[in-house]
Amino acid sequence: MAYIVIAYDIRDNKRRLRVARALLNALDRVQRSVYEGEVDERTAQRLRERVLPLLDPKEDTLRIYLLCGACQRRVEVHGSGTLMTDPEVWIV
Repeated sequence: MAYIVIAYDIRDNKRRLRVARALLNALDRVQRSVYEGEVDERTAQRLRERVLPLLDPKEDTLRIYLLCGACQRRVEVHGSGTLMTDPEVWIV
């Protein structure tokens, strides 16, 4: 598992909405254009394959940061936000 942070700057509303929907299926939205969460390598690859074709490379920017466990522990959140983590136990 890796901790992934994805941020984008997408000009077109339609493209931005499509990317947001694709990311919300696997990650938590922590700011308007920033998503993060723990994913395995296969899920990270599927996200790339789904989102990258939605971009216009002449107008849009998307950044993907894969953080190791040591890097994740060094993330600082200031203000009202919290670092998103998946619980190890789910109660259904």
